[in-house]
Amino acid sequence: MKKTLVLIITLILCLGASAEDGHQLWLRYQQTHAQVNAPQGGEILNTACRELRNYWLGQAINLQLVSQNIVAPEGYAFDGKTLKASTESGLLYGAYALLREQTVRGTAKGIILKSTPKSKYRILNHWDNLDGSIERGYAGKSIFWNSPIKGEAYDTRLKEYARANASVGINGTVLDNVNASPKMLTHTYLDSVAHIANILRPYGLRVYLSVNFGTPKALGATNTADPLNKRVISWWNKKAKEIYKLIPDFGGFCVKANSEGQPGPFDYGRTHAQGANMLADALKPYGGLVFWRSFVYGSKHKGEDRVKQAVSEFADLDGTFRENVILQSKNGPLDFQPREPYAPIFDQMHRTTQAVELQITQEYLGHDKHLVYLAPMWQEFFSFVSVNRLKGVVGVANIGDHINWCGHPFAQSNWYAFGRLAWDASLNSKTIGEEWLIQTYTDKYQFVAPVLDMMLSSREACVDYMEPLGLHHIMAFDHHYGPEPDGFIASYPIEWCPVYYHKADAHGLGFERSSKGTNATAQYPEPYRSLYDNLATCPPEYLLWFHHVAWNYRMPSGRTMWQELNAHYNKGVKTVQNYENLWQQMKPYIDEARWQHTANLLHLQEQNAELWRNTCLKYFATFSKMPIE
Repeated sequence: MKKTLVLIITLILCLGASAEDGHQLWLRYQQTHAQVNAPQGGEILNTACRELRNYWLGQAINLQLVSQNIVAPEGYAFDGKTLKASTESGLLYGAYALLREQTVRGTAKGIILKSTPKSKYRILNHWDNLDGSIERGYAGKSIFWNSPIKGEAYDTRLKEYARANASVGINGTVLDNVNASPKMLTHTYLDSVAHIANILRPYGLRVYLSVNFGTPKALGATNTADPLNKRVISWWNKKAKEIYKLIPDFGGFCVKANSEGQPGPFDYGRTHAQGANMLADALKPYGGLVFWRSFVYGSKHKGEDRVKQAVSEFADLDGTFRENVILQSKNGPLDFQPREPYAPIFDQMHRTTQAVELQITQEYLGHDKHLVYLAPMWQEFFSFVSVNRLKGVVGVANIGDHINWCGHPFAQSNWYAFGRLAWDASLNSKTIGEEWLIQTYTDKYQFVAPVLDMMLSSREACVDYMEPLGLHHIMAFDHHYGPEPDGFIASYPIEWCPVYYHKADAHGLGFERSSKGTNATAQYPEPYRSLYDNLATCPPEYLLWFHHVAWNYRMPSGRTMWQELNAHYNKGVKTVQNYENLWQQMKPYIDEARWQHTANLLHLQEQNAELWRNTCLKYFATFSKMPIE
């Protein structure tokens, strides 16, 4: 009897221990003891060797450092026996590529690989606050700043984080919010940054910090933050020296200046270039970079169409930034909407190094409640802006201290896809999604094929039930979750109000940005300028972005604009309903815990989609005076 009881208890404990919580992400490798032959090296090489020894399923493998003439920096090549790279980081990325390939293939046999990153800087931006909260974070608190006392569990979590990033080629991380606290640069927090850097370094990750431009003044070291003031310049020079003494491989600063109330060079009659160059000069002796964000509105061009203001503020400064300044711009000209045309600033800055900022966390796409696979959105951007024109690809992270890191089980796919596309933007969304599904769930075709189709259509479905035909920024105030097309608060800046963006009236719907309106189309080069400016040729997906369109305007489908709007909203709802039905059929193929978690969230997403459709169509019908279909 006692033996039976012990057996039952042991079985329960084993089942509990193996219960799936999503914490392992896509790194569910099979344990092994492979033979790895490698030269003497540093901690990054040691990490690569350890990963291969633990998980490589093939025969003995050789690691070799070669000249850059054979393999470009951070790139790698594997001929079936020897993994070659010109840097230890290249060997690390190659090791993870081999483990990924053998997992997706189901075997280590016959693998031949060669790859080089297309972007030099592949960086996560964490909008984490020093109190542990995360701005636009939906998966718990910060993994960096949520623990007042650093301990083994804290360090372990950071190692897991670093490992996940390295496995998809991410090589940098910004540890704090772009709305940065001046305290970030005090001794107390810099010591913590040094501790974090020591943990991340063996995985090839360099740390960066967002800094408040007004820090020396805010901390009482100076009575100004004027970038041309000698005392201010001296303060930043000394601070850079202090940082690099603690963190020799520190990456640099990310700066949000003169945007949404943040201090900046405009406060002293200076330009963005003067502000950025002052910081760049302080970092240059150590090889540091300044990522200067172009997300600005309302400071210098108040009243101008918001989507034009980045170009208005930066175009004349082209060629005036230091070589170690990188202009960081969002993929669209507004603010991470479900769909935007690409940001024209990428066409305007020919002599300035640029990076694109993508948002992994789903601020405007249902937070971590909606299944929205973002690789197709990002591929859409790269079809307009070649990655060859960019020095970096930056992603606003969706990571928190939730047990599965991202909240929604499928939100992990966007972290994974960001890394893969930052490495090589020519990769296919379908290939990336398939890789992630096999590594994260199962290689069973009965599961992978239909769920992959769901993922690939999910972004378009989100656009349909939220903001079809080029509608934008009609989310609820502040939190941006759910619809609020009637949103208007007189005390708020008008560009924060949804009514500013859809311009609904008795005639029609949409924001007139053609040459008949704000002329935002003029910021694009040909052929897009003429294409977008002409109502008859403007792609339907951008129609209401660029034009105020009559309710009875005849669309290419033959339907009126009002009918087309109805059709898209209904299609979006129907698609999510189909996702719910599909997921019910997937239950036999995966663990109960993750299946149930996703099933609950898909049900919520379906309810949200109906709310979006019903709210928006009911509101717009008050202007169209046409029946809801």
